[in-house]
Amino acid sequence: MAKVRILSDRVANQIAAGEVIERPAAVVKELVENALDAGATRIEVEFRHGGRALMRVEDNGQGMMRDDALLALERHATSKIAEADDLDRLASYGFRGEALPSIASVSRFELQTREASADVGTEILVNGGKFVHVRDCGRPVGTRIEVAQLFNSVPARRKFLKTDQTEAAHIIQCVRLYALACPGTAFTLIEDGHVVFRSPQAATLRERVGEIFGRQTAGEIVSIEAAEAGMRLSGLIGRPGFGRGTRHEMIVFVNGRPVDSRTLNYALIESYHESLPKGRYPVAFLFFECDPAAVDVNVHPAKREVRFRSEPAVRGFVIRAVLARLRELSAGVAAGGAEEIRDRREGQETPPFEMRNPVEAGGKAQATGMARPLQQDGRVAAGRAVQLGNAGASYPGNTLPAGSARDSASAARPGNAGHRESGTAEATPVAMAKPGAPAWRFVGLAHGSYVLFETAAGLVLLDRRAAHERVWFERLQDQFQGGAVPSQRLLLPVPIELDPIAAAMLLDRLAFLAAHGLDVAEFGRNFFRVEGVPGWMEPADAEGFLRDVLGAMREGRMQTANVDLAREELARLAVAKAVRLPAEANETAVQALVAQLFATRSPLTSPAGRPTFIELNHSELARRFQK
Repeated sequence: MAKVRILSDRVANQIAAGEVIERPAAVVKELVENALDAGATRIEVEFRHGGRALMRVEDNGQGMMRDDALLALERHATSKIAEADDLDRLASYGFRGEALPSIASVSRFELQTREASADVGTEILVNGGKFVHVRDCGRPVGTRIEVAQLFNSVPARRKFLKTDQTEAAHIIQCVRLYALACPGTAFTLIEDGHVVFRSPQAATLRERVGEIFGRQTAGEIVSIEAAEAGMRLSGLIGRPGFGRGTRHEMIVFVNGRPVDSRTLNYALIESYHESLPKGRYPVAFLFFECDPAAVDVNVHPAKREVRFRSEPAVRGFVIRAVLARLRELSAGVAAGGAEEIRDRREGQETPPFEMRNPVEAGGKAQATGMARPLQQDGRVAAGRAVQLGNAGASYPGNTLPAGSARDSASAARPGNAGHRESGTAEATPVAMAKPGAPAWRFVGLAHGSYVLFETAAGLVLLDRRAAHERVWFERLQDQFQGGAVPSQRLLLPVPIELDPIAAAMLLDRLAFLAAHGLDVAEFGRNFFRVEGVPGWMEPADAEGFLRDVLGAMREGRMQTANVDLAREELARLAVAKAVRLPAEANETAVQALVAQLFATRSPLTSPAGRPTFIELNHSELARRFQK
């Protein structure tokens, strides 16, 4: 007797279901995709008990004739493609013809459909892969599919499902993705009889984001448009500083299809490297479009993973596009100071940051720098009204690299000869030299790191370290872009021993590091010595800096094939490791720092993505004091 046998269609469908239908959300995904491919402008999704008991998807699409409806339940029957070459120009969500027969083989499956040319509709009932009946029914044009008792015929699969709440969360996320992908289609989602969300047809992407993710998210995102070499990027991205603790609001679509793409996710996170703190993720709803032949969506049965023909080109394009938009936003703030931030936050219900209210804490005053009167001691220095426009003044600390074009421009600005002072707090503040910038009246220094200013809108608190790092970061970037960085020779070279992998990486990048002021030479197997450092680096910092550089190389954050990104990462590491906050923090030094900060391209954040300053407007102060 032969040991090899051909499996029955029922068994084959159940095996296919194991690949295509991982959980209830996968059923909803396949049915919603079919509805969209059918041209639906209205889709209603309902489910009960996390999809275990029931899932129903109804649309007003083209519908099907009886013969087509029966064929749709056969394996590899589809209207989307006819030959292999069609895979290179896919314009539909589905194409395999596996979903419906796979679903019907592991559930109680009911399909009702009618095409516009038919007088009556067709109803098909399948239970566990076996046809129960096929008959006429009355219904409007479109299709309705109900899937009940999922995996009842495959108990082993059913026991691996998570809780109803978990499965429901996956279904909701799935419908959200397609609602975002198709703003022109009306979506209704119902869970256990309650409407989760209802989005009308022809909503804009921003409106749909607001309906699904809330008004705060919709108010913190801006549009992006870019095109290059047959690629196009559009959608909405978060402003600098606006991020989340998870990647759940970092959503990308490729040719209209929601996907998980390491290439696009990496590019997005890399673009926000200096706009968000470590551990925070961008908020983005991005649509990437390219030639269908340049992307492979046939990687996984669930069609959530894609591969690009040229991953580096795609990654570079997205990074350049997002960085350019973020720098536009930061440049706008640099030109207008804190005005843009204040205007944006006036209408928000939540404060820009949380600060404990002494009354709410049981009536005990909290011992914070903000809660005490400003005193002239080592921690809090009283100040006077000053002009924050002296960009040409020197700021103490490591000697800043020379040669920045912005330095000359700042020094040449009118009004940079000095600052106005007054012995009383009633003095009139003078606006910053930047056109359109607000008047920041210096009040005092708290805890050595924070500078308090009074503005017409309220109060501004500046983080000296974050501002200092931003100034340094861009000065170093400019110096690196300008060509070879001079190196100062060390009388006593610094020896370093590395593991073989790190040693091999370093050998490949010695020329790159030397061009940027760090001279490293090999003097034995896995042994090196630092013989020269840039003028702004202390010799004692050389080993730690070099090890940080190697760590970035191992993590893929410093690929010298992309020189601009490698230089940017080198500058970021230099600021974090080798640039120290100056001890001197008098009024003149602070004045120079603020002017230099607003001369940068991205004054809102430090290179690590932390905010450089925050603002408390009058309404927020009044709310805090319960006025």
